[in-house]
Amino acid sequence: MLVGGFMSKILVCGLVNMETTAPIDAFPIEYRPIDYKFFGVNSYPAGVGLNVSLALTSLGDEVSLCSMSGSDSAAEVIKSELVKKGISIDYILSKNKSTAQSIVLFDNNGRRYVICDLADNQDVEYDTDVFRKAISDCDIACMCNINYSAHLLSVAKEMNIPIATDVHCLCDIHDEYNSRFLKVADIVFLSNENIIAREEAFVRELASVYNIKIIVVGMGDKGALLYIPEGGEPELIPSVYTRPVINTVGAGDSLYSAFIHFYAKTRDPHLSLQRAVYFASYKIGENGAAKGFLSEEELLNLMNNQGEIYE
Repeated sequence: MLVGGFMSKILVCGLVNMETTAPIDAFPIEYRPIDYKFFGVNSYPAGVGLNVSLALTSLGDEVSLCSMSGSDSAAEVIKSELVKKGISIDYILSKNKSTAQSIVLFDNNGRRYVICDLADNQDVEYDTDVFRKAISDCDIACMCNINYSAHLLSVAKEMNIPIATDVHCLCDIHDEYNSRFLKVADIVFLSNENIIAREEAFVRELASVYNIKIIVVGMGDKGALLYIPEGGEPELIPSVYTRPVINTVGAGDSLYSAFIHFYAKTRDPHLSLQRAVYFASYKIGENGAAKGFLSEEELLNLMNNQGEIYE
């Protein structure tokens, strides 16, 4: 069993933002002028880039996070949290008019509704020279599908660094925005939210158009679908129960992060996804996209206690 002793260096390029979460009774939301929640509303740093970076760091990797922020108080809070968690802020460029923010409403079943204000993140451009410095000795590049990542893909490609991306709720394989990432990615993650009941056909179609080595579809409480185009049929890795669900926001980011961590160590996609399913299951027992991450040792102990032992 691979435990510790090997630290991967992983580049993460993606969004950081301030996130506010608030519980609601149920969806749809019944109108009322005010609703008092005592100690129920929380704000903290999040965003796909930050979530993935924190998860990877918790698992034991060294992370270079390339992202954008404003020069406001939200940016200071985010940078302070990153430093506290041992993640360098050298590659966080303060070029935005303001830092991105999001609001997450979630019910008692863990379902959520997210409002994301990207500010001007889709209009700014990340510095290529800074990116080259950040990625120079990395094992894998996690390129989130924020707009400023797109022009940096060619740099990772020319340096022969494996590229992983998460295109989230993709429903059209020829989607103009996401095709920029799909054309160069070695590993692709996506959610089944817009392709329910046609997941297997969709991954086959993706593989017929793009030269992707590994495709993973997050399928919520069903688990995750793994497809290796050169290795046979799509395979469902079933979900597991580790603790009660509180909030599913960030579940996909945690699945993605844990897979990347173990794949960087083992190059075994099946083993990596099995462990990632456990990691994500545990994470959603906490409120907040950037909370609930286990260390590698804690994760493997959890799996061993539930009878999942991998040598």
